[in-house]
Amino acid sequence: MTRTFIALELDTAQQNFLGNIIRQGKLHLPDLHWVDPTGIHLTLAFLGELNDEEVVKAIAAAQYAATSVNPFAYRLSGLGTFGQPRQPRVLWMGVSEASGSLEIVYQALNLALEQRNFATDKRPFSPHLTLARIKSYLNPTQIHALQQLLSHYQFASPTYKVTHLSVMKSELARGGARYTCLQACAFGKE
Repeated sequence: MTRTFIALELDTAQQNFLGNIIRQGKLHLPDLHWVDPTGIHLTLAFLGELNDEEVVKAIAAAQYAATSVNPFAYRLSGLGTFGQPRQPRVLWMGVSEASGSLEIVYQALNLALEQRNFATDKRPFSPHLTLARIKSYLNPTQIHALQQLLSHYQFASPTYKVTHLSVMKSELARGGARYTCLQACAFGKE
Protein backbone atom coordinates (compact mmCIF):
# COMPACT_ATOMS: atom_id res chain seq x y z
CA MET A 1 0.00 0.00 0.00
CA THR A 2 1.22 3.46 -0.91
CA ARG A 3 0.07 6.65 0.83
CA THR A 4 -0.65 8.78 -2.23
CA PHE A 5 -1.60 12.34 -3.12
CA ILE A 6 -1.51 14.57 -6.21
CA ALA A 7 0.11 17.99 -5.93
CA LEU A 8 2.15 20.79 -7.38
CA GLU A 9 5.69 20.57 -6.06
CA LEU A 10 7.53 23.73 -5.04
CA ASP A 11 10.89 24.75 -6.45
CA THR A 12 13.89 25.83 -4.38
CA ALA A 13 13.06 29.54 -4.70
CA GLN A 14 9.58 28.96 -3.27
CA GLN A 15 10.95 26.77 -0.48
CA ASN A 16 13.48 29.49 0.41
CA PHE A 17 10.76 32.18 0.35
CA LEU A 18 8.57 30.12 2.71
CA GLY A 19 11.57 29.10 4.81
CA ASN A 20 12.28 32.76 5.58
CA ILE A 21 8.68 33.28 6.72
CA ILE A 22 8.81 30.12 8.84
CA ARG A 23 12.08 31.23 10.49
CA GLN A 24 10.48 34.59 11.38
CA GLY A 25 7.39 32.82 12.67
CA LYS A 26 9.44 30.46 14.85
CA LEU A 27 11.09 33.46 16.55
CA HIS A 28 7.74 34.86 17.69
CA LEU A 29 5.65 31.68 17.92
CA PRO A 30 8.00 28.81 18.82
CA ASP A 31 5.17 26.62 20.20
CA LEU A 32 3.50 26.19 16.81
CA HIS A 33 4.24 23.02 14.86
CA TRP A 34 6.11 24.56 11.92
CA VAL A 35 6.57 22.47 8.79
CA ASP A 36 9.82 21.83 6.97
CA PRO A 37 9.78 24.10 3.88
CA THR A 38 11.34 21.35 1.75
CA GLY A 39 8.21 19.23 2.29
CA ILE A 40 5.64 21.87 1.39
CA HIS A 41 3.53 21.23 -1.69
CA LEU A 42 0.17 22.38 -3.05
CA THR A 43 -2.06 19.34 -2.61
CA LEU A 44 -4.86 19.01 -5.16
CA ALA A 45 -6.08 15.56 -4.06
CA PHE A 46 -5.21 13.33 -1.11
CA LEU A 47 -6.00 9.72 -1.98
CA GLY A 48 -4.76 7.83 1.08
CA GLU A 49 -3.39 4.28 1.04
CA LEU A 50 -3.55 2.81 -2.47
CA ASN A 51 -2.65 -0.59 -3.86
CA ASP A 52 -0.54 -0.85 -7.03
CA GLU A 53 -3.58 -0.96 -9.35
CA GLU A 54 -5.06 2.14 -7.71
CA VAL A 55 -1.74 4.01 -8.03
CA VAL A 56 -1.81 3.29 -11.78
CA LYS A 57 -5.36 4.70 -11.95
CA ALA A 58 -4.31 7.80 -9.97
CA ILE A 59 -1.42 8.39 -12.38
CA ALA A 60 -3.82 8.08 -15.34
CA ALA A 61 -6.16 10.64 -13.71
CA ALA A 62 -3.25 13.05 -13.14
CA GLN A 63 -2.05 12.62 -16.72
CA TYR A 64 -5.57 13.37 -18.01
CA ALA A 65 -5.84 16.48 -15.79
CA ALA A 66 -2.40 17.72 -16.86
CA THR A 67 -3.56 17.85 -20.49
CA SER A 68 -6.31 20.32 -19.54
CA VAL A 69 -3.93 23.30 -19.20
CA ASN A 70 -0.64 24.59 -20.49
CA PRO A 71 2.15 25.46 -18.04
CA PHE A 72 1.15 28.49 -15.95
CA ALA A 73 2.45 30.81 -13.25
CA TYR A 74 1.16 31.64 -9.78
CA ARG A 75 2.13 33.73 -6.77
CA LEU A 76 2.24 33.08 -3.06
CA SER A 77 -0.06 35.72 -1.67
CA GLY A 78 -0.44 36.47 1.99
CA LEU A 79 -0.88 34.52 5.19
CA GLY A 80 -4.14 33.32 6.67
CA THR A 81 -5.54 30.85 9.17
CA PHE A 82 -8.14 28.11 9.28
CA GLY A 83 -10.26 27.83 12.41
CA GLN A 84 -11.61 30.41 14.79
CA PRO A 85 -9.78 33.77 14.71
CA ARG A 86 -8.91 33.48 18.41
CA GLN A 87 -8.03 29.78 18.21
CA PRO A 88 -6.84 28.91 14.69
CA ARG A 89 -5.79 25.36 13.75
CA VAL A 90 -3.61 26.04 10.69
CA LEU A 91 -1.43 28.90 9.46
CA TRP A 92 -1.19 28.97 5.67
CA MET A 93 0.21 30.89 2.72
CA GLY A 94 -2.31 31.67 0.01
CA VAL A 95 -1.86 30.96 -3.69
CA SER A 96 -3.17 33.27 -6.42
CA GLU A 97 -3.26 32.52 -10.11
CA ALA A 98 -4.84 34.91 -12.60
CA SER A 99 -5.42 32.73 -15.68
CA GLY A 100 -7.78 30.25 -14.02
CA SER A 101 -5.51 27.32 -14.94
CA LEU A 102 -5.14 26.14 -11.35
CA GLU A 103 -8.93 25.88 -10.94
CA ILE A 104 -9.24 24.14 -14.33
CA VAL A 105 -6.64 21.50 -13.49
CA TYR A 106 -8.22 20.96 -10.06
CA GLN A 107 -11.68 20.42 -11.60
CA ALA A 108 -10.28 18.16 -14.35
CA LEU A 109 -8.40 16.12 -11.75
CA ASN A 110 -11.50 15.67 -9.59
CA LEU A 111 -13.52 14.58 -12.62
CA ALA A 112 -10.83 12.09 -13.69
CA LEU A 113 -10.55 10.72 -10.16
CA GLU A 114 -14.33 10.33 -9.80
CA GLN A 115 -14.44 8.48 -13.14
CA ARG A 116 -11.90 6.04 -11.67
CA ASN A 117 -13.97 5.57 -8.47
CA PHE A 118 -11.87 7.71 -6.13
CA ALA A 119 -13.59 9.82 -3.49
CA THR A 120 -12.94 13.55 -3.99
CA ASP A 121 -13.17 16.55 -1.71
CA LYS A 122 -16.51 18.33 -2.14
CA ARG A 123 -15.48 21.52 -0.32
CA PRO A 124 -14.78 24.64 -2.39
CA PHE A 125 -11.21 24.71 -3.71
CA SER A 126 -9.02 26.87 -1.49
CA PRO A 127 -5.42 26.65 -2.73
CA HIS A 128 -2.97 27.12 0.11
CA LEU A 129 0.33 25.91 1.55
CA THR A 130 0.33 24.84 5.20
CA LEU A 131 3.15 26.51 7.14
CA ALA A 132 2.24 25.57 10.72
CA ARG A 133 -0.28 23.57 12.70
CA ILE A 134 -1.60 24.89 15.98
CA LYS A 135 -2.25 22.02 18.38
CA SER A 136 -3.14 23.90 21.57
CA TYR A 137 -4.89 27.09 22.64
CA LEU A 138 -2.98 30.30 22.10
CA ASN A 139 -2.60 32.75 24.97
CA PRO A 140 -3.25 36.48 24.36
CA THR A 141 0.46 37.18 23.75
CA GLN A 142 0.62 34.41 21.13
CA ILE A 143 -2.58 35.61 19.46
CA HIS A 144 -1.08 39.10 19.23
CA ALA A 145 2.16 37.71 17.76
CA LEU A 146 0.14 35.71 15.22
CA GLN A 147 -1.86 38.79 14.20
CA GLN A 148 1.39 40.71 13.73
CA LEU A 149 2.77 37.92 11.53
CA LEU A 150 -0.44 37.80 9.48
CA SER A 151 -0.44 41.55 8.86
CA HIS A 152 3.29 41.64 8.04
CA TYR A 153 3.04 39.10 5.20
CA GLN A 154 0.14 40.50 3.17
CA PHE A 155 1.93 40.81 -0.16
CA ALA A 156 2.48 38.65 -3.23
CA SER A 157 5.70 36.81 -4.00
CA PRO A 158 7.40 36.77 -7.37
CA THR A 159 5.63 34.55 -9.91
CA TYR A 160 6.52 30.88 -10.12
CA LYS A 161 6.02 28.80 -13.23
CA VAL A 162 4.57 25.33 -12.86
CA THR A 163 5.10 22.79 -15.62
CA HIS A 164 3.73 19.54 -14.24
CA LEU A 165 1.39 17.80 -11.83
CA SER A 166 3.00 15.26 -9.49
CA VAL A 167 1.64 11.99 -8.17
CA MET A 168 3.36 11.77 -4.80
CA LYS A 169 4.15 9.05 -2.29
CA SER A 170 4.19 10.01 1.38
CA GLU A 171 6.07 7.94 3.95
CA LEU A 172 5.51 8.83 7.58
CA ALA A 173 8.70 8.65 9.63
CA ARG A 174 9.88 9.68 13.08
CA GLY A 175 11.62 12.79 11.69
CA GLY A 176 8.59 13.82 9.63
CA ALA A 177 7.05 12.74 6.35
CA ARG A 178 9.23 11.94 3.35
CA TYR A 179 7.86 12.63 -0.11
CA THR A 180 8.75 10.93 -3.38
CA CYS A 181 7.41 11.80 -6.81
CA LEU A 182 6.00 8.64 -8.40
CA GLN A 183 5.07 10.33 -11.68
CA ALA A 184 5.45 13.87 -13.05
CA CYS A 185 2.66 14.63 -15.52
CA ALA A 186 3.62 17.50 -17.84
CA PHE A 187 1.08 20.25 -18.46
CA GLY A 188 0.14 20.77 -22.06
CA LYS A 189 -3.07 20.69 -24.04
CA GLU A 190 -3.24 17.90 -26.57
